[in-house]
Amino acid sequence: MTTPFPFTAVVGQDDLRLALLLNAVSPSVGGVLVRGEKGTAKSTAVRALTSLLPEVAVVPGCRFSCDPLSPDPGCPDGPHEGGGGGASRPARMVELPVGASEDRLVGALDIERALAEGVKAFEPGLLAAAHRGILYVDEVNLLHDHLVDLLLDAAAMGASYVEREGVSVRHAARFLLVGTMNPEEGELRPQLLDRFGLTVEVAASREPDERVEVVRRRLAYDDDPAGFAARWADEEAAVRQRIVAARELLPSVRLGDGALRQIAATCAAFEVDGMRADIVMARTATALAAWAGRTDVLAEDVRQAALLALPHRRRRNPFDAPGLDEDKLDRTLEEFSGDDDPDNDPDPDGDGGGPGGPGGGGGQPEPDEGPAGDGAGARPEEGEGAPAPGGGGEQPPVRAAEPFRTKVLSVPGIGEGAAGRRSRARTEHGRTTGAHRPRGALTKLHLAATVQAAAPHQRARGRSGRGLVVRRDDLRQAAREGREGNLVLFVVDASGSMAARQRMGAVKGAVLSLLLDAYQRRDKVGLVTFRGSAADVALPPTSSVDAAAARLESLPTGGRTPLAAGLLKAHDVLRVERLRDPARRALVVVVTDGRATGGPEPVALASRAARLFAAEGVASVVVDCESGPVRLGLAGRLAGELGGTAVTLDELRADSIAGLVKDAQRRAA
Repeated sequence: MTTPFPFTAVVGQDDLRLALLLNAVSPSVGGVLVRGEKGTAKSTAVRALTSLLPEVAVVPGCRFSCDPLSPDPGCPDGPHEGGGGGASRPARMVELPVGASEDRLVGALDIERALAEGVKAFEPGLLAAAHRGILYVDEVNLLHDHLVDLLLDAAAMGASYVEREGVSVRHAARFLLVGTMNPEEGELRPQLLDRFGLTVEVAASREPDERVEVVRRRLAYDDDPAGFAARWADEEAAVRQRIVAARELLPSVRLGDGALRQIAATCAAFEVDGMRADIVMARTATALAAWAGRTDVLAEDVRQAALLALPHRRRRNPFDAPGLDEDKLDRTLEEFSGDDDPDNDPDPDGDGGGPGGPGGGGGQPEPDEGPAGDGAGARPEEGEGAPAPGGGGEQPPVRAAEPFRTKVLSVPGIGEGAAGRRSRARTEHGRTTGAHRPRGALTKLHLAATVQAAAPHQRARGRSGRGLVVRRDDLRQAAREGREGNLVLFVVDASGSMAARQRMGAVKGAVLSLLLDAYQRRDKVGLVTFRGSAADVALPPTSSVDAAAARLESLPTGGRTPLAAGLLKAHDVLRVERLRDPARRALVVVVTDGRATGGPEPVALASRAARLFAAEGVASVVVDCESGPVRLGLAGRLAGELGGTAVTLDELRADSIAGLVKDAQRRAA
């Protein structure tokens, strides 16, 4: 077994080290989410934490790590007698793979024995193994939705429930949840984001001396892991002793009324939803005081707790970057400093200067530094004959209009792709549509079909008692239908014909709305743009809609309209992505007015490119951006050649009357 990298040998990352240590002192803080770019030793630091945790006393032979002083009365391996002797073992760190099955996470019941013998034969899962330890999820943002739901339930209730066709098992599952993620690969669902007590951002140091030290220590560890760990053993022991001392001191730490008011005022000033942030801040500030060897919580503890507990709770939509205004935080803490008497007036000047009031730090909105002149001061629209990208005809980026709720765009037919919320698919979760013989391990039993298959053979099998004699050949897997996530590839016209500022702002707002919809439906997204004489892959397919929104915001416009180049580039992107992820079906969204002016025979070439998509059965939607009293209907013609449908910007809205009427007419036809 490889020697773990010493926690004290991790260079830099002070916030990450502190957040992990605070959870080691007080597991009730609620875990840590580590956000950062690739190659920043996120996983190394988390895995190294286990060597610092005190040993755990367990009931001998219990697969669910029951505490001998207070065993779980509902333990499947119980009942255990309380107060008895126990065995000690090191604290565990259990890793949840992104592609794990439901049975691997929560455990599996032997359905065959349950039906035939009435025995609850239960094989514990990762939640049972993580009880009283650490549950670590690398790339937690890529975890499947159904696993996220199970994880949320277990974290909220401190227990895991496994139910299969009326047979149920419950066991305790209290664990420290630690997740790492690269934001470039997509964001977390808000429900899971809020479950992490603390969050930290890590990035590679830009200081040459620090980078040199990182490389030096890593090479030394690779050359002699045991010797390297031995050199850091004394420091590791000192940190371990400090954790034990802080745990013993923790019950004696006093959280005064003044500190509590600072915590409540801070959460109110930053408009944090719910009360979980207040509770997490209180627990974190208490752990900080214990870690420092104090029995009183100071303002500096509250400030540090806010920096760790609030940034990820400030996101109002998927495109908001997590963060905290430290000047506003300092103003709020100063305003409520030293207020241990609840009768004290928090506003001695009488100017209503609390957070959000006329004189408070939260009352004055930050000036809008968006580009001036988005309306009347905008430059006139650029014609089709404008220079190519990089020439004098290029216009600066236009801000997107406010996003809106869009109609649901889906891929026809039934797929078998990754779990999501867009198109119909055969999945492991969803409504039951039938039954079939299991291909491999049985995961979802169809009870009625199984009984029906076993019933005709009971006499031949010598059934004499009340139990049903079930053979493995009788078992039937439930066929289920749910929803899948798709690859939504945006092909956006950024040419001169689309470059009027008001119009391009509306187009960007529509694409931003579709990106928000893609985030909610767990899709991958990609972005191809075309203008001048060529097309570019602005964003290869990714799970990060944040990255797509950022590329869209900085999208320049101008030049001719090489529609064919845009379609051909999109076709190439789909071809490559089909090799990487063949089960994920694609939805191509072309945002254009339908004009084609770039290159030789632009119209004919665009028609031939469009027919490639139709021939391969690729689902497509054309968002018609044509405006003005006279309309040529070119986008509708393009949609026909693609074998898809066309919608206007107005019809794209979920509450569009015109869209509802058009849908009704299409269904009637």
